[in-house]
Amino acid sequence: MDAASSRFQSLDLLVTLVAVVDSDATVLFANAALEDALCVSRRLIVGSCLENVFTEPHLLQNALIGARDNAFSALRYDAWLKRHGHDTLPVHVIIARPEPTDEIIVEMVPQEQQSRQDREQRLAEQSKTNKELIRNLAHEIKNPLGGIRGAAQLLEMEIESPELTEYTQVIIHEADRLQSLVDRLLAPHRRPHTVGDVNIHDVCERVRSLILAEFPKGLTVVRDYDTSIPELRGDREQLIQAALNIAHNACQALAERITTGDACLTLRTRVTRQITFCKQRYKLALKLHVIDNGPGIPDSIKERIFYPLVSGREGGSGLGLTLAQTFVQQHNGLIEVSSIPGCTNFMILIPLP
Repeated sequence: MDAASSRFQSLDLLVTLVAVVDSDATVLFANAALEDALCVSRRLIVGSCLENVFTEPHLLQNALIGARDNAFSALRYDAWLKRHGHDTLPVHVIIARPEPTDEIIVEMVPQEQQSRQDREQRLAEQSKTNKELIRNLAHEIKNPLGGIRGAAQLLEMEIESPELTEYTQVIIHEADRLQSLVDRLLAPHRRPHTVGDVNIHDVCERVRSLILAEFPKGLTVVRDYDTSIPELRGDREQLIQAALNIAHNACQALAERITTGDACLTLRTRVTRQITFCKQRYKLALKLHVIDNGPGIPDSIKERIFYPLVSGREGGSGLGLTLAQTFVQQHNGLIEVSSIPGCTNFMILIPLP
């Protein structure tokens, strides 16, 4: 290992693309992420001119001149990277010159990655807020709810008129319904996270059998599995519940197609390599897709589908996706969704060992 590689090897731990260059744009060091992105070996990158990997090299030239003349402490601009055998990659470029060296650090953040990081940050903050709100709201509801139900039962014992006892029965029934809702809100926070070896296809098969038991006619469940996927460490019951909630929501959206007999739900498993999510880079991750051919998610709730009590179906509790998100996050994963009429794709991403 040469001196430059030794000094800068910690940059290999970063998920963003980083090159260290001199004032003439000659590459002194390139990290592993840049090597992967350019689809070129690091050995060929080091010693070359970094300007050659940009579609508009003059932007980097001007930036390096400014850095050399100490015109700024850091400069940012958008550019496109040329990749061997692949489409160009839009990146956000950050130029910085650490004092007192003449070396210049060029950091390139893929714009897709940047937007994903921003989205994940919003989801994480939203999820944290949701959890606090749910716990506090559930506890505030639960205490007076028991009193209301108990008072209704005592009142029913004192009333002789059958017509009036119907009203107390309504109170008791609605109190029980709210109690059930509160229990579901608190469920993820009560049950311990039990970790073991999980075969994701056992999870999918369990979900498939439960879905077909509830929707035996008019629905086809397609299995599209990559059987080479290794076992993961996780809570089997939580993963079943997360996938089942998503699949069940999909089937409810497929109600019309189930009636006509052409509803389709696809369970697809794949492995992805060298992927960054939840602010970490993973060598290997599981992608579990739950895809339906329904009408799609209404635009009015697309940005809020993981909020508690938000539902696109009349009479829905709006808790299924919230709980699914909570369970997946407890596995250091996330759920992404894309939806157009005729194809809604929920993708669960979970790191693999």
